[in-house]
Amino acid sequence: MGLLDGKVALITGAGNGIGHAIALAMAAEGASIVANDLGGDWAGEGKDERAASQTVEEITAGGGSAVANHGDVTDAEAAGSMVTQAVQSFGRLDIVVNAAGFLRDAMIFSMTDEQWDAVVRVHLGGHFQIARAACVRWRAQAKETGEPVNGRLITFSSEAGIYGNAAQANYASAKGGIISLSWVVAREMEKYGVTCNVIAPRARTRMTVNTFGGDFAPHEGDGADIWDPANVAPTAVFLASDDGGAYTGQVLVAGGGTVQVIEPFSVAEEIRIEGRDPEPAEIGDLLARVRGDKAGPPAFPSLLPSS
Repeated sequence: MGLLDGKVALITGAGNGIGHAIALAMAAEGASIVANDLGGDWAGEGKDERAASQTVEEITAGGGSAVANHGDVTDAEAAGSMVTQAVQSFGRLDIVVNAAGFLRDAMIFSMTDEQWDAVVRVHLGGHFQIARAACVRWRAQAKETGEPVNGRLITFSSEAGIYGNAAQANYASAKGGIISLSWVVAREMEKYGVTCNVIAPRARTRMTVNTFGGDFAPHEGDGADIWDPANVAPTAVFLASDDGGAYTGQVLVAGGGTVQVIEPFSVAEEIRIEGRDPEPAEIGDLLARVRGDKAGPPAFPSLLPSS
């Protein structure tokens, strides 16, 4: 018995990297897979249907069930067709994993409108289109049956979206937006039996190799390859499982030999003043108490797991 026996998963970005690894892992746990991938390169250019088709071939060669989808996640009609394909192919939809994306990095003073729009459209816009299409289906199903649907939506952010990263204003903004989007979906869909959780992955993919270079190279002589995208998959499998249904609106960092549960924004300290506005000096005193004489943005975490 696999953790996902009898379930059906739609996985975007399933042709390469993390999406591919999750598709294989969920299939190994018994899920039927709709493997979506447009087949673009690191910068989102081009189209190659072999990406999704090769994932399907791997799954079926291992005895699993899968079909390919080559639609564009930014297109509302294509998103709806992915959901329809899952239902028509396998009779239901239980799990949606949003892993499609690409990068077009530049410093803020050099970033073009096209670089900004393209990345935000695919990451944040693509997450919205797929999430909306799935939630329309799940809400209608719950209303028709009068029962919770036990749906799982897994979104993909990044530590760039949590902490910010230089040369990634477009990507970090979209990935931060995905966290907020996921919190909203978690609130709105809870009554229909749908959870929505976020993974910020650490893995060697086309995106991270082009951004961080050798930081994600395999480490020879120290056992398992911690940067293998397959190391992200167990977190996705758990969140998609029945036991994972106990959690919604959570943000986890996964991969690289590490799993972290991220605390959301929280109040470090506050002042409350009755009957008047705070004085500038009082604001300064508050910041000084909490942050000291000087503070910058949160530090970007080390990529290496703690010993």
